[in-house]
Amino acid sequence: MNKIASFLRPLSAVIFAWARRPMADRAGVSAVEFALLAPIFCLLLAAAADFGGVLYVKFGLESAVSAAANYALLNASNVNSTNGGALATNLATIVESERAANWANGSIIVNNGPSATINSGAISSGGTAANANVCYCPTGSGASVTWGGAVTCGSTCASGGLAGKFISIVATRVYSPMFSSYGIVKNGAISSTAVAETQ
Repeated sequence: MNKIASFLRPLSAVIFAWARRPMADRAGVSAVEFALLAPIFCLLLAAAADFGGVLYVKFGLESAVSAAANYALLNASNVNSTNGGALATNLATIVESERAANWANGSIIVNNGPSATINSGAISSGGTAANANVCYCPTGSGASVTWGGAVTCGSTCASGGLAGKFISIVATRVYSPMFSSYGIVKNGAISSTAVAETQ
């Protein structure tokens, strides 16, 4: 019996060592880990790129609106019935060509009077030029400005501000993100708005 036991001990050690060898072998583990994690990292990279694209467009629109508002403030003396139409067209050109020609759509309203609308690179003028000569107490912001009636310049508005001459600037760009709207894309577009008081 002793001879059989002494024969089986080395044999069992060899069998157990042979059976444990695949578990101890580390070759290929890195490839399996990479195969499991690579799709997750690729998805995170795509989401970061998508969010970056949304921010790129949003910041471009903000820059276009800011540049147009600055131009309006520097040319505040043109907010009148004579020069208001040209001012609206100049502001529309600034918004439309911020990053490249035909980059954004939008609308400009000069003191509830002359206006310019940008659609696919074409700028069309409109509005009533005479309205640019009077002062208003507008309410709301951007695309949803309610001008109200003409008031005396410098008088106190119901909101507490002073009546004056204002310019409404709206810039939009169609954008379709891959994953989410991120709270920035609304109805398939990104927009930026401003109302600037010129006097």
